[in-house]
Amino acid sequence: MADDRKKDRRDLPVLAADRHAGPPTYATAAGSGQLPMDRRQALKVMAIAAAAPTLVSCSPGEESAGTALPEPTSNPRAAGTAWDPDLIAPTVPWERTLTTDELESLAALCDVIIPADARSPSASSVGAHDFIDEWVSAPYEGTRSDAILIRGGLVWLDREAKTRFGEGMRFRDLTLDGQHAICDDICHMERAEPGREGAARFFDRVRDLTATAFWTTTEGMQDLQYIGNVALAQWDPPPPEVLRHIGVEA
Repeated sequence: MADDRKKDRRDLPVLAADRHAGPPTYATAAGSGQLPMDRRQALKVMAIAAAAPTLVSCSPGEESAGTALPEPTSNPRAAGTAWDPDLIAPTVPWERTLTTDELESLAALCDVIIPADARSPSASSVGAHDFIDEWVSAPYEGTRSDAILIRGGLVWLDREAKTRFGEGMRFRDLTLDGQHAICDDICHMERAEPGREGAARFFDRVRDLTATAFWTTTEGMQDLQYIGNVALAQWDPPPPEVLRHIGVEA
């Protein structure tokens, strides 16, 4: 069933590209065969590095002394506000603004953009709609503009569902074919019909945020099957012949 859905959606222009054809330029990636690092883990590692006054280093091939820095529970240098967050002990210091009803409609749209298949789950099952809720609820000028665009776009989807499929119909209640019929008309901004430019901007923004949310989760990183952002147990320097070849022999 999942494979059939995957095959069917390849002919639909909803996605910017086949999600398994290669990683999008804005997505991070993770390892295969090793545990990947999720978004919050990555932030935590960067914050620990920033908070630590010194780090023990060793020359290539030299064994570490075995002394590990204790992992702090918070970053005392951070104010813990929206503008200076504590990335070691992250919190969301603002209230979420999307309603339960809006989140249900947004989850349906996220799953049109990245549905489940045989290899990985759908966008909503890894919390893409919750990520978007956190994003549009943030107290910044840009995210507030996104909130207006996305909330208005969700209303447009339901109005379009009612117009096309009958009284009482909502976007999230439509069949997958019905949802695609609407989204296909707004998935390319340059091809949007007059009067649908705003809906196309809405879809473009949700598609970008959905992809960002999905491919920075553990499941999304595994979906890419790319080895990166993985901590190594040790670092082996280039062999002497490689150093000689590039003219930087030690």
